[in-house]
Amino acid sequence: MTGQCRCGQVHFQITARPIMTAACHCAGCQSMSSSAFSLTAMVPGAAFAVTRGEPVLGGLHGPDLHHFFCPHCMTWMFTRIEGIDAFVNVRPTLLQDSRWTTPFIETMTKNRLSWVSTPAKYQFDEFPPMDQFDDLMKAFAASLD
Repeated sequence: MTGQCRCGQVHFQITARPIMTAACHCAGCQSMSSSAFSLTAMVPGAAFAVTRGEPVLGGLHGPDLHHFFCPHCMTWMFTRIEGIDAFVNVRPTLLQDSRWTTPFIETMTKNRLSWVSTPAKYQFDEFPPMDQFDDLMKAFAASLD
């Protein structure tokens, strides 16, 4: 799969199936996306590569989350979590074909705007407990088949 920022100066490629898709309703995602939530496709870290351009850090520049943007159009493209190389959170609407990117889970629903609904199969007030991630990933993989 390939994708790019809005202006086309930064491109990326994903060479493996996604791990999971999500809608995050946290206040930070609402602010950064200028929307009710952000969409995420979690993809294997080793299967993600920027193939053109040099994204820059944006957002809060915090110690744990590293949000990457196009330096020209400032599109929020992907997020890496400090200490977790297993996956990268990619904004799936930037993919050349984003029809499959329906959110499988919703996170931080305690911050969900009252008028928002998604077709996500699982909802979490905060983030899913780590002990549920394996089952969620298996259920997501089964939903793709």
